[in-house]
Amino acid sequence: MARRPLPRILSKDSAQIARTQLARSRELARTAADSATDVLQPLITVARGLRLLASAGRRKWADTPKDRRGPLLFLAASVILVVALVPYGPLLAVMTVMAAAAWQGRDRTPPEPDGPDESQTERLQALYEALVPYFSGAEDPAPLYTHGGEWEKPFSDHEFDDSGRVAHLVIRYPAYFPDGEPEARARIEQLLTAKAGRGREYHFTWDEEGNRLTVTVLAPLPADIPAQRFVTAPGETVLGFTDPSEVQRTLPLSYGEEQIDVPPVVWRTGIRSTEPHLLAMGHPGAGTSTLLRSIALQALQYGDVLIVDGGGTGEYACMTGRDGVLAVECALAGALTSLEWAAQETERRLIAINLARQAGDPPPQDTRRPLWILLDRPSVFTHLAATDDLKDPQTLLQVSLRHGRAANVTVVVAEQFDSADVLSEAVRQHTRARVVLGAAAPQLVEAVLGMPPHTTSLTHMPPGRGYARLGTGPVHRLQVPRTPDPYDDATSDADRQAVLELLPPRATAVEAEPTEPAEPAEPTRPAIEKTPVPAEVVAAETTA
Repeated sequence: MARRPLPRILSKDSAQIARTQLARSRELARTAADSATDVLQPLITVARGLRLLASAGRRKWADTPKDRRGPLLFLAASVILVVALVPYGPLLAVMTVMAAAAWQGRDRTPPEPDGPDESQTERLQALYEALVPYFSGAEDPAPLYTHGGEWEKPFSDHEFDDSGRVAHLVIRYPAYFPDGEPEARARIEQLLTAKAGRGREYHFTWDEEGNRLTVTVLAPLPADIPAQRFVTAPGETVLGFTDPSEVQRTLPLSYGEEQIDVPPVVWRTGIRSTEPHLLAMGHPGAGTSTLLRSIALQALQYGDVLIVDGGGTGEYACMTGRDGVLAVECALAGALTSLEWAAQETERRLIAINLARQAGDPPPQDTRRPLWILLDRPSVFTHLAATDDLKDPQTLLQVSLRHGRAANVTVVVAEQFDSADVLSEAVRQHTRARVVLGAAAPQLVEAVLGMPPHTTSLTHMPPGRGYARLGTGPVHRLQVPRTPDPYDDATSDADRQAVLELLPPRATAVEAEPTEPAEPAEPTRPAIEKTPVPAEVVAAETTA
């Protein structure tokens, strides 16, 4: 008899998929229950009315004195007898009872007011008066906006939140308003942001054909989603999360004890990518290092990572000595050596791929594994190199930036706004995927992304909040997953454990075997720096 195979143990990804299916099943069951409630609403109303009539009858019987209960019973029996003897009496009695029950069981919740209340009307009138100087013309025979006019005509649709502030507003404006000019739009958006309520993010949709402006208050993006393994294909990197209306894809994520679906901003790299390299800009503390750590943890699933940290604060010490991490360089000499090796490795891959294609063979296996080059604040090394009369490390990136897509090499650069002028022309030209993190002026955001976002920014943003634009696509709001440095004392135990679980195991030192003289020698990989690991982190890894 053939043996039946044992059931396979669910992996982590399978468990996540199972939890997602369970959550969707619960949502379907809840939807079915709501539909059944709508269908059975008349029956529920009649049953509620019968219960109320029965309760009223019991109260009436309890309040009746005992000496009057006998005549009351005789009167009720007489009425029942008369109804039974009258033609169609029982049917009419049942219909009367059902009608009374339906009347008693009706929904008595007071209806909401049709229009806005007094305070909401004052807000709309204030918005109308503020728009008069911008949407009115001296030569307009029938102006839509006039001082002391009525707001009902231009404000066709409006909604308010629980605090009484505007949550959704559709504004009509005259056709002669220059809605195609960015300066005119910016003035209106700034005015509406100030009058509708500060401290919120607004999305503006300009309908130039219909002369309508739709203002929508955006819900805040979740800023406490921890680092975790995302359900993505090779070559896909999750930069963060955005609004559900911006993308058509969701990812199942673990959010505390729940399983939720969140729309991601996915950056695709590789040979067929049109945005093979990325540039992240922000002020200090905006979360650019967090973004690079999140990208590195995802890249280590399928490729090798080379990290050059110009900040020198040890933000990437947790990755030193891990499998797949070629080097973590914090000094100028090491950065020059590593980037020079990366340029030679890019050239070697190009030559190997070209020879294989000429011979009609598939690309070699060692050229298919992605190579990631992550640079955090390269401007620091630029200043040091200029002081010591050494080569600028950014010049060593030209080969990887220009030919990285064909060689399966990806470059990610993170820099601060105060050093943006130090970035080389190659970095500016070949990084088509852009990310801006933190609170920045609209001019800075537009200069980096190439176009202004359709949303307003907050004065105080949490770390990892900003905007992202991939190539010539739209600008998305972005929230980077929480990926702190596990060696930092300010990191919580839950976040430290989440990052440590995603890190690959530590590599062991193995002596390199001598290569045969007939084959071309592969450039030597840079040595991996050894960084001391705190005792509490080692204990956490052992526990995990």
